[in-house]
Amino acid sequence: MLQIVRLTLREIKLPLKEPFQISSGTMSARRIILVELEDASGATSWGECVADDAPNYLPDVVDSCWPMLVRWVAPRILGRRFGAPGEVHAQLEDGFRGHNMAKAAVEMGMWGVEAERLGIPLARLIGGTREYVDVGISLGIQATPEALVEKVRGALAQGYRKVKIKIGRGKDVDFVRAARQAFPDAPLMADANNAYTLDDIDTFVAMDDLGLMMFEQPLAWDDIVRHAELQKHLKTPICLDESITNLERAQDMVTLGSGRIINIKPGRVGGFSSSIAIHDFCESNGIPVWCGGMLESGIGRAYNIALASLPNFRKPGDISPSARYWARDIITPEWTMGADGTTRVPLDRPGLGVTVDRDRIDDLTVRVESLS
Repeated sequence: MLQIVRLTLREIKLPLKEPFQISSGTMSARRIILVELEDASGATSWGECVADDAPNYLPDVVDSCWPMLVRWVAPRILGRRFGAPGEVHAQLEDGFRGHNMAKAAVEMGMWGVEAERLGIPLARLIGGTREYVDVGISLGIQATPEALVEKVRGALAQGYRKVKIKIGRGKDVDFVRAARQAFPDAPLMADANNAYTLDDIDTFVAMDDLGLMMFEQPLAWDDIVRHAELQKHLKTPICLDESITNLERAQDMVTLGSGRIINIKPGRVGGFSSSIAIHDFCESNGIPVWCGGMLESGIGRAYNIALASLPNFRKPGDISPSARYWARDIITPEWTMGADGTTRVPLDRPGLGVTVDRDRIDDLTVRVESLS
């Protein structure tokens, strides 16, 4: 029986090794809300809120998630008894609309606590079947096609099994074509982060013969219908990201033909229960899924790696090793990737499979609040 008796929020500021640019902006440091949960049994674990500093991905932001966690999420969890972490999602959904990233930070943390309490690895608790997961890398928008080619070259040399190329208006066709010409057989994809409209169909048609794995979220962040129209013009699969916020939206995508692949980010869909439901639905309908990244610390990455061990995660995820983004992560050992482009799922210890570096977190903390 799960019963959280204390919940502590911490905001840390974790500097990136280099600025990361997408179509909607550039980030040089990551503000991250961490949630530490303590169960009545004495078991503890951590969750991570993946909200950005600005609303350029989804409406949730760090400064909206903090009060939501304090006023609305924590009171629905503290002191309440749950037979299993799968019951938490319904408790957070009842009469409480939206704010998926705040909900997910605690919902996923509850799965972490349960894994610690039962003494089993998180991946095993959720039904994971893989011992290793395939790793992809996400490359921010580059200044020139030549610069992008060099970034792709470095990523392939490191062994990454998928290279995601961020694109934006004016930095799309020529950039992606240059990468494809330089690396004819490389596993490349393009991510638009909803920078385009249906007026840009010709842009995607121009890239349709480049043998890409997918076009990720070309159109508006909340769109399903227009993506269906775009997919009709393309043989390259469309992958939806921001548009998929729950199981129902995944079902809509399949019904309308809006895409053929889904990127499941657990923070975006409200946590593990929703992620698993989307995974299972997609598996039964022949839709491959993969796990996207939100520049998580090692804590958030632990949840992504556990999730990616489920059987229908058939595309490499954005689960790069710690050293890809951080000079020093907040966990030990840090996440690494083998020369074969895979990361080992930690099945030899309970919970997240890593140790949280409290001293490192203390050094990075800018605010803290404890609730009981």
